Amino acid sequence: MEVRDYRLACEENMEKNVGSLQDQAVKRKERLKALRDKKLHGHGPEDGEPEQKKASLEETTEGRHRELKLRNYTPEDEELKERQIPNAKPASVEDKVKDQLEAANPEPIIEEVDLANLAPRKPDWDLKRDVAKKLEKLERRTQRAIAELIRDRLRGSQEELAVAVGAAGVQEGDSD
Repeated sequence: MEVRDYRLACEENMEKNVGSLQDQAVKRKERLKALRDKKLHGHGPEDGEPEQKKASLEETTEGRHRELKLRNYTPEDEELKERQIPNAKPASVEDKVKDQLEAANPEPIIEEVDLANLAPRKPDWDLKRDVAKKLEKLERRTQRAIAELIRDRLRGSQEELAVAVGAAGVQEGDSD
């Protein structure tokens, strides 16, 4: 029994929610329709406006109609021919073109440019900057290699000197 009562209560609650959603949808449609009518006709049936104001709005829209001007159409009717605008004569543009040409050619500020002042004093300064660290490493390696070669030569010359001294000592001993 309790389950049935709960289901009935839920169903009634859902029916109320669905009913209120439908009411909201109907109201939304009415608002959209009123906005659409207002946009199409310029003004819609607004409840807050008095009748006199509505009438004055209608009179001003009728008075706003423009005079008919015929520029590219040649009418056959005599009344319409009076409204036709005469052909316009083109304006002279020679003065405007001359002014624009004069403005486009500014006078030179510096007549002669010295290329020595524009060029950098040392054109390869950026290359030297980029290679400086690598050169330092190579310089250290080169100094080590030179020192190693000198040491090897000294060792070789000391051995040769010792051999030469030893050979000389042996020769002196043989001669006695």
